Amino acid sequence: MRFVKARDYRDMSRKAANILSAHIIVKPDCVIGLATGSSPIGAYECLVDWYRKGDLDFSGVTSVNLDEYRGLPHDNDQSYYYFMNKHLFSKVNIDPARTFVPDGMIADADEACRQYDAIVRATGGVDIQLLGLGRNGHIGFNEPDAVFAKGTHCVNLTESTIEANARFFASKSDVPTQAYTMGIQTIMKAKKILLVVNGEDKADAVEKSFFGDVTPLVPASILQLHQDVTIVGDEAAFSKIADRI
Repeated sequence: MRFVKARDYRDMSRKAANILSAHIIVKPDCVIGLATGSSPIGAYECLVDWYRKGDLDFSGVTSVNLDEYRGLPHDNDQSYYYFMNKHLFSKVNIDPARTFVPDGMIADADEACRQYDAIVRATGGVDIQLLGLGRNGHIGFNEPDAVFAKGTHCVNLTESTIEANARFFASKSDVPTQAYTMGIQTIMKAKKILLVVNGEDKADAVEKSFFGDVTPLVPASILQLHQDVTIVGDEAAFSKIADRI
């Protein structure tokens, strides 16, 4: 496990984007697992900027996203498909047919999960998986639980996650209460994992995830068992572990 210290959000974003871009340059047909939320937006902005300067080519890249709200169509401005299109897909030369996000509109949850697991397997394996970190230690929408979930599954979002996401909606009541998410086993199969985290409100989660017990009550703690994890965080997020890294 490698910790990369950043001064602030902008520095964190640039450092994370450097790691992602290196994979695209070295392996133009790589498979990248992508995340949504506020944490990775800055990294996506860097990637777009470098693409526009001619430094990156996404034409051979395949992407698979971690999660999607259940019940939101792709054209809903709060869906994660819409988010990815807004912040990355529409701004680079990635083939839309090779960008995959769970389908939130499949009524049968088991079928939706089965289909997405099949898509992920068909890519041949994720080369690098980008993750954010929730204040309760969730990764993707894998919430604290009694066990680590394996494959894609439908989850009931915790109150803390709903509150954290309410800022993106007109009101808290508009936030979906369920989502489809890659499971922990699927995430752990990625060859390399890159986690970005910023802000003092994530400091407790960072400490519990990477210096506490490995437990499904802190889903990100499972990353302690992965052979190749890089955590890029700003000073505030690393404030409780600064003397240990």
